[in-house]
Amino acid sequence: MLRSILQRLFKLLLWLAIGSVLLVLLLRWVSPPGSALMAERKVESWIYGQPIDLQRSWRPWQELPDHLKIAVIAAEDQKFVEHWGFDVAAIQAAMAHNQQGGSLRGASTLSQQVAKNLFLWSGRSWLRKGLEVWFTGLIELLWPKQRILEVYLNSVEWGDGIFGAEAAARHHFKVGAPYLSRQQASLLAAVLPNPRAWSASRPGSRISRRAAWIRQQMWQLGGSHYLDRLESKRPT
Repeated sequence: MLRSILQRLFKLLLWLAIGSVLLVLLLRWVSPPGSALMAERKVESWIYGQPIDLQRSWRPWQELPDHLKIAVIAAEDQKFVEHWGFDVAAIQAAMAHNQQGGSLRGASTLSQQVAKNLFLWSGRSWLRKGLEVWFTGLIELLWPKQRILEVYLNSVEWGDGIFGAEAAARHHFKVGAPYLSRQQASLLAAVLPNPRAWSASRPGSRISRRAAWIRQQMWQLGGSHYLDRLESKRPT
């Protein structure tokens, strides 16, 4: 009986693994219609009786402004081109910081954030982290870096019900994503650690300082020339 149960469990896990590989491969070319985080926010609104209007419009890579691409990399993952999904040095630094107590510090790369937002749920359980590692590995293996950043910019949360660059640009600055200025892009990147509490269109002194630092980092990374490096990081 135990052996039969284990065999069935193994087959189930195998089919789930195969299904996840096929799904990630499909999304290399097909734009995701939504994300797990969007579904989670909708369910939360039903549970707490607070209606939410989810806003999201897909913008392909060519229509996303270079300012925003570089700003997000500068703010969230400056080793994006160099790593294969995990920034080991940042993870070690975060663990050392968290062991000292106080506020928790994260070390998620853009690839990890895509894996979590697109496929998983919020939380810090070992199961969720394990699945995040699995999906991050698949994304890095099957998608080029440009695709990872494209999906990130179209899926990341930028306010209550605001998902993706197009919705964020219209909500915060009343323009389409292609028309974001360098300063506006840096402000959007500056609020990413806590987009439901901070506002890009009404930044306080903390966000303004962080946006200024991001603009400096954008220049140091090489501006739009940095994006040329994404072409060299393709899955084999």
